Amino acid sequence: MNLDDIDWKIINILRDSHVPNSTIARELDLSEGAIRQRIKKLKDSGVMVVRGLINPDILENQQIAMVAATVAQASMLETKAREISKLANVQSVNITTGRYDLMIEVLVDSNKGLVKFLTEELSRVEGIASTESFIMLKGYNKYV
Repeated sequence: MNLDDIDWKIINILRDSHVPNSTIARELDLSEGAIRQRIKKLKDSGVMVVRGLINPDILENQQIAMVAATVAQASMLETKAREISKLANVQSVNITTGRYDLMIEVLVDSNKGLVKFLTEELSRVEGIASTESFIMLKGYNKYV
């Protein structure tokens, strides 16, 4: 999908905060219906999602961890990334270059939550050769 200037303006407005379609329409000098259609097109095409995000540093018992994983067979990278992305608490999975094949961002409730993720969820994914975990102690402008 090719985005035009209006699409990018809508995306950038919504990146800053939740804004009603009528406000976006006024700002861009378009009808509310046109904004609604463009947002629907952006969402339907997978370019954009609109959802409420939390700041885990403000909330108690919310912790972000990154789990770096090595996949046993390189041919399974995309399959394993998709499978892991469906696990509870997984915020994102990225195929990477370098020492690790996958970087898995998880939101857990504590160190015990990370142990539970590793031992009860990720361990069930066949073909993961090794993992290394990194707990994020403090984040800045991080919402999940």
